Amino acid sequence: MIEAVGLTKQYRGVRAVDDLSFTVKPGVVTGFLGPNGAGKSTTMRMLVGLDNPTAGRAAINGVNYRDIRCPITEVGALLDAKAVHPNRSAAAHLKWIAQANGIPVSRVDEVLGLVGLSDVAGKKAGGFSLGMGQRLGLAGALLGDPGVLLLDEPVNGLDPEGIRWVRGLMQTLAREGRTVLVSSHLLSEMAQTAENLVVIGQGKLIADTTVQDFIREHSTRTVVVRAEHLAEFGAALTEEGIGFTEGRDSEGRPSLLVQDRSSDEIGALAYSTGVMLSELSEKAASLEEAFFQMTEGSVQYHGNSAAPAPAPAPKAALPDEK
Repeated sequence: MIEAVGLTKQYRGVRAVDDLSFTVKPGVVTGFLGPNGAGKSTTMRMLVGLDNPTAGRAAINGVNYRDIRCPITEVGALLDAKAVHPNRSAAAHLKWIAQANGIPVSRVDEVLGLVGLSDVAGKKAGGFSLGMGQRLGLAGALLGDPGVLLLDEPVNGLDPEGIRWVRGLMQTLAREGRTVLVSSHLLSEMAQTAENLVVIGQGKLIADTTVQDFIREHSTRTVVVRAEHLAEFGAALTEEGIGFTEGRDSEGRPSLLVQDRSSDEIGALAYSTGVMLSELSEKAASLEEAFFQMTEGSVQYHGNSAAPAPAPAPKAALPDEK
């Protein structure tokens, strides 16, 4: 289990983490989400003792990370996949870590096989692609067979097959009873991988809940209705005090869009009013929509989505400039 209690980190005039408290339980994958600059990396560094909190405390299984006798066998961390000597081979990088922590060297071959790097075990890490570097970082995190894992952007640089593999790996580790905390900006991937979420913005806790509850509580769902007598059904909705907007589907056919009502409720109304529907579908909100709605006021850096202004036309040369 991972616990953060009142974690605060002040850098001169900047409060990177502000009185942050949450718990990560074993048995499920917990996604750690937040916009750039939200304080995710700083929080993870405090959890493993790389940064000292200004206030508050962090505990792994009830103990400060620095008080764990052999941390690598209890906590596996991937915070920076580039933290590898470029002239060491993948095998050599893992072997010195194993030997320094009393781990059998045979474990190196096991984790290299697990992450798919057996064929390049003798290759220097400096020649690895970004995705291969991520796999090596995961191998290092798994080397001590820990019960707690903290992974910062573990799928960064991986191809679709690699992303799917990491997803399955994290879920398998969680099913084994391990505690898995993973940060990522790939919200669609987190929606498929995580069961619980810890969401922060500007260093403060925004949500600590399940993925399903987060989507349900912080977004809207829409019921799409099409019918031959659409105007009559619109009148029935109005009579029942149910708001709607008019829209069109991808083929240009008119439809009604009803928010925050279930398809069962709308279908029952259509049946009671004798209107035959040609479409009754429910569009579920995504994790991305819920995330943007909740963190809109916590985004540190905003891009300009407007089209760039055209470049000014070149000035005509005067006779004496030719």
